[in-house]
Amino acid sequence: MEVKSIVLGVEGMTCNSCVQTIEQHVGKMSGVHNVTVSLEDKSAVVIYDSNLQTPATLQEAVYDMGFDATLADSNPQPVLPDTVFLTIPPQSALTSKQICSALLKNKGIVDVKISTDQKTAVVTFISSIINGKEISQMVPGADFDVSAPEVMPGTGKDSSWSQASSSVVLRLKVEGMTCHSCTSTIEGKIGKLQGIQRIKVSLDNQEAVVVYQAHLITAEEIKHQIEAAGFTASLRKQPRPLKLSALDLERLRNTQPTGSETALQEHSNANDTKTVVFRIEGMHCSSCVLNIQSTISALPSVASIAVSLEKKSAVINYNPNLISVDKLRRAIEAVSPETFQVSLPDEYENVARFPPRASPLKSPHPALQDAGQPLTQVVVINIEGMTCSSCVQSIEGVVSQKAGVKSIHVSLANRNGTIEYDPLQTCPEELRSSIEDMGFDASLSDTELPVTIAQPSPQVQLEPHKTEPPSKASPTRLARQDTKTVSKCYVQVTGMTCASCVANIERNLRREDGIHSILVALMAGKAEVRYNPAVIHPSAIAELIRELGFGATVMENCGEGDGVLELVVRGMTCASCVHKIESTLMKTNGVLYCSVALATNKAHIKYDPEVIGPRDVIQVIKDLGFTTSLVKKDRSASHLDHKQEIRQWKRSFVVSLVFCIPVMGLMIYMMVMDSQLSDARAHHNMSSEEMEALHSSMVLEYQLLPGLSVMNFLSFLLCVPVQMFGGWHFYIQAYRALKHRTANMDVLIVLATSIAFVYSFVILLVAMAEKAKVNPVTFFDTPPMLFVFISLGRWLEHVAKGKTSEALARLISLQATEATIVTLGPDNVLLSEEQVDVELVQRGDVVKVIPGGKFPVDGRVIEGHSMVDESLITGEAMPVTKKPGNTVIAGSINQNGSLLISATHVGADTAPIQQFADKLSGYFVPSIVAVSVVTLFAWIIIGFVDFEIVEKYFLGYNKSISAAEVIIRFAFQASITVLCIACPCSLGLATPTAVMVGTGVGAQNGILIKGGEPLEMAHKVKVVVFDKTGTITHGTPEVMQVKFLVESNQLPRNKMLAIVGTAESNSEHPLGVAITKYCKKELDSETLGTCTDFQVVPGCGISCKVTNIEALLYRKNKMVEENNIKNVTLVKIEENRDESVQPALIIDAELPTTVMSQKYSVLIGNREWMNRNGLVVKSEVDKAMTEHERRGRTAVLAAVDGVLCGLIAIADTVKPEAELAVHTLKSMGLEVVLMTGDNSKTARSIASQVGITKVFAEVLPSHKVAKVKQLQDEGKRVAMVGDGINDSPALAMANVGIAIGTGTDVAIEAADVVLIRDDLMDVVASIDLSRKTVKRIRINFVFALIYNLIGVPIAAGVFLPIGLVLQPWMGSAAMAASSVSVVLSSLLLKMYQKPSSEKLEFRARGQMRHKSPSEISVHIGIDERGTGSPKLSLMDRIINYSRASINSLFSDKRSVNSIVLTEPDKHSLLVGDFGEDDDTAL
Repeated sequence: MEVKSIVLGVEGMTCNSCVQTIEQHVGKMSGVHNVTVSLEDKSAVVIYDSNLQTPATLQEAVYDMGFDATLADSNPQPVLPDTVFLTIPPQSALTSKQICSALLKNKGIVDVKISTDQKTAVVTFISSIINGKEISQMVPGADFDVSAPEVMPGTGKDSSWSQASSSVVLRLKVEGMTCHSCTSTIEGKIGKLQGIQRIKVSLDNQEAVVVYQAHLITAEEIKHQIEAAGFTASLRKQPRPLKLSALDLERLRNTQPTGSETALQEHSNANDTKTVVFRIEGMHCSSCVLNIQSTISALPSVASIAVSLEKKSAVINYNPNLISVDKLRRAIEAVSPETFQVSLPDEYENVARFPPRASPLKSPHPALQDAGQPLTQVVVINIEGMTCSSCVQSIEGVVSQKAGVKSIHVSLANRNGTIEYDPLQTCPEELRSSIEDMGFDASLSDTELPVTIAQPSPQVQLEPHKTEPPSKASPTRLARQDTKTVSKCYVQVTGMTCASCVANIERNLRREDGIHSILVALMAGKAEVRYNPAVIHPSAIAELIRELGFGATVMENCGEGDGVLELVVRGMTCASCVHKIESTLMKTNGVLYCSVALATNKAHIKYDPEVIGPRDVIQVIKDLGFTTSLVKKDRSASHLDHKQEIRQWKRSFVVSLVFCIPVMGLMIYMMVMDSQLSDARAHHNMSSEEMEALHSSMVLEYQLLPGLSVMNFLSFLLCVPVQMFGGWHFYIQAYRALKHRTANMDVLIVLATSIAFVYSFVILLVAMAEKAKVNPVTFFDTPPMLFVFISLGRWLEHVAKGKTSEALARLISLQATEATIVTLGPDNVLLSEEQVDVELVQRGDVVKVIPGGKFPVDGRVIEGHSMVDESLITGEAMPVTKKPGNTVIAGSINQNGSLLISATHVGADTAPIQQFADKLSGYFVPSIVAVSVVTLFAWIIIGFVDFEIVEKYFLGYNKSISAAEVIIRFAFQASITVLCIACPCSLGLATPTAVMVGTGVGAQNGILIKGGEPLEMAHKVKVVVFDKTGTITHGTPEVMQVKFLVESNQLPRNKMLAIVGTAESNSEHPLGVAITKYCKKELDSETLGTCTDFQVVPGCGISCKVTNIEALLYRKNKMVEENNIKNVTLVKIEENRDESVQPALIIDAELPTTVMSQKYSVLIGNREWMNRNGLVVKSEVDKAMTEHERRGRTAVLAAVDGVLCGLIAIADTVKPEAELAVHTLKSMGLEVVLMTGDNSKTARSIASQVGITKVFAEVLPSHKVAKVKQLQDEGKRVAMVGDGINDSPALAMANVGIAIGTGTDVAIEAADVVLIRDDLMDVVASIDLSRKTVKRIRINFVFALIYNLIGVPIAAGVFLPIGLVLQPWMGSAAMAASSVSVVLSSLLLKMYQKPSSEKLEFRARGQMRHKSPSEISVHIGIDERGTGSPKLSLMDRIINYSRASINSLFSDKRSVNSIVLTEPDKHSLLVGDFGEDDDTAL
């Protein structure tokens, strides 16, 4: 626990009340011990615990109270605590835990430790806040003792020792440190020096604070040692003596004295401490380890302790005169949470109490084996296969990284490696196998030496609970150990809508105890948190986020945060090169995993993006002498490509067809011959001899071998290749389906073909074995026939998908593939720019984004101001102002200013799609198999009960065959015929052919449908949810109305439009662009006047000077005059000629040649902007603005030369076809809902224009998914129509996601249906097409199943009594007929016509009307589930209804000119001073 003091400068305090407020507020913060605020000095001195607070959080706390806080000194000063010993009375009413918690509640008490015998409490406190007497009074009956507890006699400790220890504090400036590995290296190296008591190195402050004993080491030596480690060191302050507290003296007495002067004492001391190894069960994490170490190390009798989580052990160096082994065991078991089970392992019983012996080595460094160090052993491993020193480096690099390895030396000459290791952590066999894994032959040498190697004792630190296990020698190991106390977790965060949510979470969590850093990605909805597991757990972090009002769940897969890099590495020649790259990368801090393949020249690397970036990794490999580049990502949307599948199924079809044609030929021939045979049989009752003679006379029935006919032999030969090659893909798919315990079409096909083939083959073998005279009936014709039809169906299906996908791939625009990375010098001076792949941008990079560019990654703005269009992500049409400190989101578009951003991170999501036909076969397959099995057993039973039936109908019956065999053969024949006829060729074609034609027709009509499921699902849809921005509306603001606030003789209409249009022509803001566009259109001119002194105040408005508009007005008036004259001539009303030309003649006097160009001072903006510039907004103008705002418009004021002259209303306009589309969907029986992130006023206004009555407003993008889910939970199928990134999760969640083709790539990817044209009538068309296609699929199923339904019972022999027997060829013929009828049925879909807008408009005439506000129910956010009106108080409702009815009265009174209300399709029309008379009469 480190206590520090910081001085804050506080501005804005006026009286003692302010002082008290700050002291009370900051004093309550966790970890703050004392606050002293001075009104005169305008400062606050805070003493705090640096583990719980930082200067920045304290500054922010003062800032949050409304005062300006500055850090007077960025380096907090360490406050060294004092210690007292309290003797706890045996009759004390309080337990030791209660005493601890009672003491720790008091400010100024830093730490409390209780001894094992529960008699003494060691209290660490800050003497400037509290003193020993006050502490002793807090524990009733406790004795207060500043000196250490009495030392037991015989320990050889000298009370005068304290005078010899003259400790000094030294502050050093250390330059050249880049990461925590550097700090660990310095702390590890300096901490081992003789005379060093404690060292703390700060990376942020680039300094080291060292506490050392001046009589053993000098400041110059310390500085020299730091420089020897490769850093630059200089003295910051002269060394000053340190007053040692009682606890420090006690701790130092327990350490071993060092130096030659105390050699005798050293010897006796060495014999006084013993080492014991305990086995500890029940430790779960590093938090348990720290807990045990901190508690046990606080015991006066324990010199050191090293706990290993992996080995479940604790090595304790203790004084047997003060404590016994049993007491130590009980002390560990008593450590919170008191669940540890401690025992002495058998193998350590003998060595548990050995005294550490002094090493014979003589050196100025401490020469004693630290008893905390476990045994060290040395093994020699013989290594064969090394060729060069690169191999040596590879082995040394990899093995030195293994846990427990202290050092390794590999000799190329001796072909062996000498390894020094810790037997508690690894063994020789593990080391040998790790060398073999690298591709070398390794064997254990006989010379294994158990050695006790002396190592310097780590100096005991002053902080009692931070006694760490002894460090390993290598700096990288130190780095690893240092980072182990910091864990990382990922939390899924829902409910974030914008950058301020991100900032809110990050700011609040950074203040929490135990959290080191947090990074939140808005798009991925993910927070990456680095925390101390000893202090806080991931579930607690998620709870903290939930308390802020967001949804949070801990993500199990923590590996997601690791960066993955795929590289192509050139220049590798042998395995040694591979090991060289792998070992170098694995040594690199931040690389977690590395695998290099020599054959493919590829490297797969996992790294921690916080420590290292992809460019650093590439540089490491380049430094080794290899060339490397990124594996190029396929940006051609090839995952949408179906070429491979099309090729595969085409090949399968062709192979099956080639062999199927001859099989069909043979089958037709046999059908003819069979019919002749049956005729002959009908006429003469033939004997078996005659049968045999007739058989042998037929060419195909001629027997090549006894029992093997030409027909069966040819069929077998033709069937084998089809079974092997044609059916290959079916077998693979069927295997995968069965592995996942599902039954799809492939399973049934494979089952039928395999059984038919195997049965036929076995029957042939049996016939040949029996030398049968009559040839058996085989089913070799089944597999080729089946495979032909099914592979044709699959081929057509993928061709259909391929066509849709090609169009999709063309739609998906090129994403931002490159980023401009810049290098900044001091004061943010641009030093260099570099174009790199987006994949190579790493955390902390400074990326430059030019106007119009997409942000390649998430980041924070560090320089520049701009407007950013985030509509793709948040759905808001208006852009957001970005200034330094604001966060930006990948994919949003920078509009006007150039920005420099610091990269934080990126994220992405996808949505799955499921096949349709397999669902049906999931039920169909098991049922057919069941029928087949039932048939088999039924005929076996029938056969044994009544053999005559079988004898009568079994074609190949022969007296020589036994009855049982005949029955089984007949039963098998019947059951296989069932499988054959049921095998769903036509069922396989029913869906794909209809889907193919349906998607083809859709594509012709501009509707891209991805596969069968969306088509099948769209007809079930009951609710259609529309996004507002960019879907129902255009997504870009337009001028709805202009009101003139001055008489036209003061400022003519055209003149005002010219001035305002010119003023806004320099603005990049969408409102400004809309105004300029409107003015140009009204004035019918592409160019306007000149604008100078242009100034923008974000959120308020603009000010500028406008000149050179006279020429523009002159041209416009000339045109008006010419038109007037034309009209006059046409109508021939001569007497009116003078009047009509008069206005033009008046203006004609202002010719640009005769009049000097006038300069106008212009202000355009909101009320506040006018007030700031000293202009008063009249109440009637304010009312008019409020009315516009109530309708969801943005009202802007314009002032020329200090006079308010116009009010411009701007809004996002509704698409002209939206109302008709909504009406048609409702008439189709669908519920239509509007869902938007916009405010309720705008949402209500838009809904009333298009006729939607149910509105969800202010729905956060992440809540759109929940809203869709909510509707689905009510049992409704939902179609979602959207266009932005913010809609994509909802599109994926909806039963059918429909994306507008002009929308974003992400939305198009997530949707099931994509409308190429930006036309909402296509939503109607897509649902209509789906209904027609599903109807067609159902008809197809009737065609497909009717054959099965009739054929299966006949095949099963149900109709045998009436003489209906089904031969296998009949099954095949029925299959062919059903397939043909299915394909013809599907082709009828080609006739589909899209419903035309004209017809629908004609039908809807008179039925469409605008909804009044009272008819629309608006639900705010996600929580409100109820329908009906929003939940308002009774009074609010009365006011709302009365306002609505008054409005409707007014609207009825209005004249025919009220265009805005009566002609919704012409939103772009201007309502000038001739429209809405009530509003303009000001």
